[in-house]
Amino acid sequence: MIEYRTSTDALLPEHVHGFFVGWPSPPSPSTLLALLHNALHRVVAIDTETGNVIGFIYAVGDGILSAYIPLLEVLPAYQHKGIGGELVQRLIEELREYYMIDLCCDEGLTEFYQRFGMTPVTGMVKRNYSKQAGRSITGQTTVQKECAISRVQ
Repeated sequence: MIEYRTSTDALLPEHVHGFFVGWPSPPSPSTLLALLHNALHRVVAIDTETGNVIGFIYAVGDGILSAYIPLLEVLPAYQHKGIGGELVQRLIEELREYYMIDLCCDEGLTEFYQRFGMTPVTGMVKRNYSKQAGRSITGQTTVQKECAISRVQ
């Protein structure tokens, strides 16, 4: 059975593995958990038999006007079962009070997102592929490091 949650409080890094298939330098499970925990809003899909996260989506933003959805991921073994659509629908419901809900996707995915009331637009992006695994916390103050680490725990 699949359970959908908006909290990551009970999750550990060992619950979030196998994502970012094909990425040459994917974020670690600890980094992924920090992304989810630090997000403005998030929805995770959990396989209740294993306790593992099998899909997730999250939004970052200003908390007032705009939200951006950087990632939607579903583990390959669980794809094409409606989990991704359920995650999108639940997150959009969480974001219903925002003026702007934006995301970037590959051209072949626009029809998927249009099912949820989204409209294709022209946009620009810059990708720093050398930072694909995530930003290092080296150089931060001890307080900043402790804060980042405590959010993961």
